[in-house]
Amino acid sequence: MELPPLVLQTAGSLVAIIALAGLARWMKLGGTQPLDSDEAVRRAAGEVEDGFDPIKAARAADGLAALARDATGRIMLIKRHGNRFVGRILGPGARARLWKDLGKAALEVDCGEARFGKVFLDITEPEAWADAINRVSGTHHA
Repeated sequence: MELPPLVLQTAGSLVAIIALAGLARWMKLGGTQPLDSDEAVRRAAGEVEDGFDPIKAARAADGLAALARDATGRIMLIKRHGNRFVGRILGPGARARLWKDLGKAALEVDCGEARFGKVFLDITEPEAWADAINRVSGTHHA
């Protein structure tokens, strides 16, 4: 049985793609490591805004988002966007809201920019972070 050339070409391309994907994975190329430590949050915050030096951080349980506060009281919201992290310093338009389910609380943060979107964080001390964010924004919706 002879296979048509197009089938052989397609199969060869598929094998090459799988091999290259495997090589990229083995070399740990692409993708961003999760925010799994305070140092990772510090590094991401420094990439978002040069000179932002967090003194306190809260990482989401999944490592895809975090909150960081610097010595001057500014709060930065960091989230994964594609293969890197992006962030915003929270200002007057920011809002924080607590979500409680079966005694566990999570935090929803809206930085006030529709294109950035809302970020849900499963963090420790969500009430304290909600209060701090709502104080920055001048509201009390938490």
